[in-house]
Amino acid sequence: MTQTIIKKSRKTGLYFVESLGDGVELEMVLIKGGTFTMGAPEDEEGSTDDERPQHQVTVPTFFMGKYQVTQAQWKAVAKLPEVERELKAEPSNFKGDNRPVEKVSWYDAVEFCARLSNHTKRKYSLPSEAEWEYACRAGTTTPFHFGETITSDLANYNATSTYGNASEGEYREETTPVGSFGLANAFGLCDMHGNVDEWCLDDWHDNYEGAPTDGSAWFDDKNDNLYQRQGTGVLRGVSWDSDPVDCRSACRLNYAWRELIDDAIGFRLACGVGRTS
Repeated sequence: MTQTIIKKSRKTGLYFVESLGDGVELEMVLIKGGTFTMGAPEDEEGSTDDERPQHQVTVPTFFMGKYQVTQAQWKAVAKLPEVERELKAEPSNFKGDNRPVEKVSWYDAVEFCARLSNHTKRKYSLPSEAEWEYACRAGTTTPFHFGETITSDLANYNATSTYGNASEGEYREETTPVGSFGLANAFGLCDMHGNVDEWCLDDWHDNYEGAPTDGSAWFDDKNDNLYQRQGTGVLRGVSWDSDPVDCRSACRLNYAWRELIDDAIGFRLACGVGRTS
């Protein structure tokens, strides 16, 4: 049997720390720009046609949240002046300041980004799909940034199912505090596989025919008012309740209309120029 190699890293990378008040901080990691192959090859186990055709994308340098947005961070930003809509201070089902916030819609996440941008004078937003996958892969081409398979001591997912030659593991049935597994990818990002699904900025598309190659979000129209966008959003990274095949770097999920509230859905922040916010 071929030996499975899993790469573990505790890298932190270059980053800046944003103070959100009340002792709450947000760590944003520098993601140096580059070109990568987006999507999955046909021979990748569990891959689907919506992850193809594979295509080259050049992503500009930006910053990304080291972790998924936590409940403490959410609560701090929810206190800031409203831009377009109200935010609940404590929306999550699984409570804990250092657990990821969940039960937030795409519009809630957009509002969070708008409030934070106004407060900090930096341009925060949801990441584009291309930015998300580029950041998750961190230079790798394997199904997961740590190798060919995934185990429950590396990520929080439904480990009663398996991928590759991995064995069954622990199914925790809830979120875990961010950074619980003590490892990061080569960019210094944690929890890119599992814990909560992460909203991306783009409109959903059934495949990559005609997809942008510059790392930007893929929208069906030119309306820059994000609060007026309709239809299905894109989720990446998947959750504590997901099968391992869906934790792959290339996996895309479209089960969620932007209004959906679910305890498996949260988000991660991007920050940089040239992005709609």
